[in-house]
Amino acid sequence: MRHAEVARRTAETDIALVLELDGRGAVTSDSGCGFLDHMLTLFARHGRFDLDLTCRGDTRVDDHHTVEDVGICLGDAFTRALGDKRGILRYGSTALPMDEALILTAVDLSGRAYLGWDMDIPAQKVGTFDTELAKEFWLAFSRSAACALHFRQLAGENTHHIIEGTFKSAARSLRQAVAIEQGFADEIPSTKGVL
Repeated sequence: MRHAEVARRTAETDIALVLELDGRGAVTSDSGCGFLDHMLTLFARHGRFDLDLTCRGDTRVDDHHTVEDVGICLGDAFTRALGDKRGILRYGSTALPMDEALILTAVDLSGRAYLGWDMDIPAQKVGTFDTELAKEFWLAFSRSAACALHFRQLAGENTHHIIEGTFKSAARSLRQAVAIEQGFADEIPSTKGVL
């Protein structure tokens, strides 16, 4: 199995994360931020990734450091688990309906970091979660995973559905991108010979 373990300790967070790319969607997430735990559970289940996360962060201040640092660690885990990316499909995309919301996500595991965020999130909060942190999570992830990751909201008015759609569609797009392409398992999917 393609496996990674990441530990990150700063003055703001203390994170331990274990990722199995070829999993069944088993997840344990204890980030100290309930909404993030819910989104990571959806992400792992829809991507069929096994994920074990613990984070102790300064959530008494707010959730920003926890959300950003978990994004960094998850992206780093993808990078480590993929190694030289030999045999992967590299690209993935999903159009995901979530009731009235429709989210399009595309990813390229190119080795170059970029976040395209064409989203209109109507509310500033879901419960106690600051919705602007969804973008911060994916920005941290895309930088750490060194991937081009694009989100486009095609429809939607329900903030929860829109954010949930980003996590589900990213998971399904990443599942495609990390899959091993039959017949090309020994090849790097780039004319450069390296990603």
